[in-house]
Amino acid sequence: MTASAAVRCVLFRAGGERFALPLEDVREVVLPQPPFARVPRSGAAVRGAMNLRGRVVPVLDLAVLVGLPGPSLGERDGQVVVLEGQRPGLGLHVAAVLGVEALTPEAPSEGLARALAASRHGPAALLDAASVAAAAEAHFGVR
Repeated sequence: MTASAAVRCVLFRAGGERFALPLEDVREVVLPQPPFARVPRSGAAVRGAMNLRGRVVPVLDLAVLVGLPGPSLGERDGQVVVLEGQRPGLGLHVAAVLGVEALTPEAPSEGLARALAASRHGPAALLDAASVAAAAEAHFGVR
């Protein structure tokens, strides 16, 4: 296995675990904008849709999306990480954003996480934005 280059990432917590997304895959981080509009026939991870400066952004609870147990965040709790390049946009409701940090992928992973990396806050799963978006679409019934 060859050494991987460091990737600047947004580091955050969800479901008591640490996750990261490459900075290039994140459009912005915002406070939740409740109330979330209900989305009929959607999966358990779907929080709803929020109005972000006139744009409708579907919001998913990242902890539920990745299968972590525990209580769900309240609508006003945490932050929403809005992914870049998704149309019309996709928001991930997380407990807290810890900051931006250069992470070096250390151990390849499967599923939504492409690798594990050490951060100054402890180990983090480096998420693959395309895989997260695909998993989110499944919760909205999009095929």
